[in-house]
Amino acid sequence: MTEPVRVRGSVVVPDAELVWRFSRSSGPGGQHVNTSDSRVELRWDLAASGALPAVWKERALERLASRLVDGVLVVRASEHRSQWRNREVAAARLAALLGEATAPPPKARRATKPSRGMVERRLEGKRHRSGLKQGRGRIRPE
Repeated sequence: MTEPVRVRGSVVVPDAELVWRFSRSSGPGGQHVNTSDSRVELRWDLAASGALPAVWKERALERLASRLVDGVLVVRASEHRSQWRNREVAAARLAALLGEATAPPPKARRATKPSRGMVERRLEGKRHRSGLKQGRGRIRPE
């Protein structure tokens, strides 16, 4: 079978919770594409799973809400002609999705004030640019 789906650190989705479906794929493959089930659909019931810690699960349910159907996350892969490679791609996609969805929120940005020198340099630059542009105007005879 494929490698276990590793979320982050030592957290792994058990193979028993993954449901694999195979179907005929469109795309490259010639006559072979009509006879082999190379498209892979990987389903994982996130809502009923006990693989994730409670905090991660809550975060994932919230962030993946638009992708879930009745709490089930579906990942499809059909890029390759080989079912095996499509299985690897689907598992990697699931792992990436879960890693991103369970990541802690970024630190809140602490508002800072620009230094006086920085403000002066910015305004001096604006004055300089204004002078250059005024110098491009038509010269009026006196």
